[in-house]
Amino acid sequence: MDTGRGWLVVAAAFSSSFVVFGVVYSFGVFLQPIAAEFHADPTAASAFFSITAVVYYGLGAFAGRAADRFGPRAIVAAGAAILGLGLGLTALVHQIWAGYLTYGLGVGIGGACCYVPPLASVGGWFDKHRNTALGVAATGTGAGTMAVPPIAAALIHHFGWRLTDVILGAAAAIILIGCAVMVRSPPSSGRADVARRPLRRLFRQREFLLLYLSWALATTALFVPFVFLPAFARDHGASDIAGAALVSLIGGTSIAGRLVLGPIGDRAGVLRLFKITTLTMALSYAIWLFSSSYAWLVVFAVVLGAGYGSRIAAVPAVLIEFFGLDNLGTTLGAFFTATGLAALVGPPLAGIAVDLSSSYDGGILFALATGLLGFAAIAALRSEPFGRHRSDRA
Repeated sequence: MDTGRGWLVVAAAFSSSFVVFGVVYSFGVFLQPIAAEFHADPTAASAFFSITAVVYYGLGAFAGRAADRFGPRAIVAAGAAILGLGLGLTALVHQIWAGYLTYGLGVGIGGACCYVPPLASVGGWFDKHRNTALGVAATGTGAGTMAVPPIAAALIHHFGWRLTDVILGAAAAIILIGCAVMVRSPPSSGRADVARRPLRRLFRQREFLLLYLSWALATTALFVPFVFLPAFARDHGASDIAGAALVSLIGGTSIAGRLVLGPIGDRAGVLRLFKITTLTMALSYAIWLFSSSYAWLVVFAVVLGAGYGSRIAAVPAVLIEFFGLDNLGTTLGAFFTATGLAALVGPPLAGIAVDLSSSYDGGILFALATGLLGFAAIAALRSEPFGRHRSDRA
C-alpha cells in the first residue's frame, strides 16, 4: 500500500482514461463531417456518440466484474485491440448503419474494458494517499478531453475524418497496450467473494439509487455541450478550431477540479463536495443560454469544467465511503451504467429540442432542467465522515 508500484497503477489509470475519454469526447468535431458524408441530420449523426456511450457505460459493470475476478491486465489488453480495430473499421464504412456498429461497438466495448478496471485498481493500492491518487488518476479524463479534440480537428482539416479515425485508432491501441502492461490488481483485491455479491443488491439500497439517479440526470445535461457546443460556436462566428477548443477548455479546467479534490474533500466531506459540484454544473448552463459572445462561452466552459472535474473525481471516494473497497470494480461499473442511460436519451432528446425550437436554445434549456433535477436527487442525502466503509451493505 502507498508504494511506487501503486503510483505506476495510477499512471496506467491516467493514461487509459486519457485515451478513452479523448477518443469518445472528440466526437463533437466529427459530427458535421460525418453528417455531411452520410447526408444525415444532427439527430442521426449524434447517434454515433449515443450508441458508443451506451455500450461503453452499459458494459462497464461486466468489465469491472471481470477485472475483480480475473485481474485488470487481460481486460485492458483486450479493450486496446477492440477500440483500435473499431476506429480503423469505421474509416472503411459507406453506410451510416455500418458506422453505428463499427464505431459504437468498437469504441464502446474497448472503452469499457480500458476505463473502469484501471480506475478501480487504484483505490486498493492506497490508504493514506487514496484521495490524492484517485484525483490524479481521474485527471486523465480531463487531459484527454482537452488534448484530443483539437488534434482530431486539425487532422480532419488536413486528412479528412476517415484517415483521422485510422490515426487515432493506431495511437490509442499502442498506448492502451502499455497501460495493460503497467496495471495490476491491488494487494487485497477481494476477487474471491465477487460471486456472492450480486449486482441487484446494490440497486436495492437507497443511497446507491439516489446517487445513481443524480448521476444519470446531471450527465444527461453534460452530454449536450460535448455534442453541440462546437457546432453552436461555429454557427455564432467561431472557427472550427475555436469551437473544438471550448470542449478542450472544459477538459482542461476539469483537471484543476480533479487535483483539488483531496484537500477540499477531506475538509468539507466528499459527499458535500459532490453536491456542490453537481449544482455548479447545473447553473453553468444558464451562462451558455444567455451567452452573447465567444468570451461568455469561454466562461461557461470554465465553470462547467471545474464542476465536472470535481464531480467525476469524487465518485470513487463517495462509493468507497458508502460501500467499501471490496469489489470496487463491480460497484463502479454498475454505477457508470447511469452514464450509458444518459447517453441514450441525452443527445437525441437535445437534438429533438434543437429541431423543435429551430435553435440551440431548446437543447440548452433541456440541459439546464435535467442538471437541476440531478442536484435535487441528492440534495437531502445524508453525508457521513469519509472513510467509514460499510462494505457489508454492498
